[in-house]
Amino acid sequence: MAQAEGTPDVPNMGRRQFMNLLTFGTVTGVALGALYPVVNYFIPPSSGGAGGGLTAKDALGNDIIVSDFLANHNAGERTLAQGFKGDPTYIVIEADKTLAEYGLNAVCTHLGCVVPWNGSENKFICPCHGSQYDQTGKVVRGPAPLSLALVHASVSDDKVVFTKWEETDFRTGENPWWT
Repeated sequence: MAQAEGTPDVPNMGRRQFMNLLTFGTVTGVALGALYPVVNYFIPPSSGGAGGGLTAKDALGNDIIVSDFLANHNAGERTLAQGFKGDPTYIVIEADKTLAEYGLNAVCTHLGCVVPWNGSENKFICPCHGSQYDQTGKVVRGPAPLSLALVHASVSDDKVVFTKWEETDFRTGENPWWT
């Protein structure tokens, strides 16, 4: 003998629909959550509009605050920050204790080593194969074939902001190789 729908042993259609909806919603949420990073990978980032750039970060991932930064660093220093794509990028402090209008990507153009600043010799010297760059990042001794890449460094809301350098390289007078 069959029991009628709605009795305690047979769930009514409302419960069944609710359980189906709950299951479908859960599966859909998990699938979309897993698919989001994959889809996001294939969509290029926007240019950011006017004035858009990347806020420079210190070694701990904190925004670099210009007033604090200049108070704790000396004229002529080059200090590493996190730049585009996470590349180490030097922030340059001018002789008048202001930020230079450019930053230097610290990745050697020979084999990709991080090039440290050597204050006593007033140049960058690559520890891997001895390439040398002057204080503006222009290659002065190989085997590195090219100068260090440039970025614009500016101040916005008391933070250092990097933007892409697309103009002529002021050190060589040539179009930038890194764009």
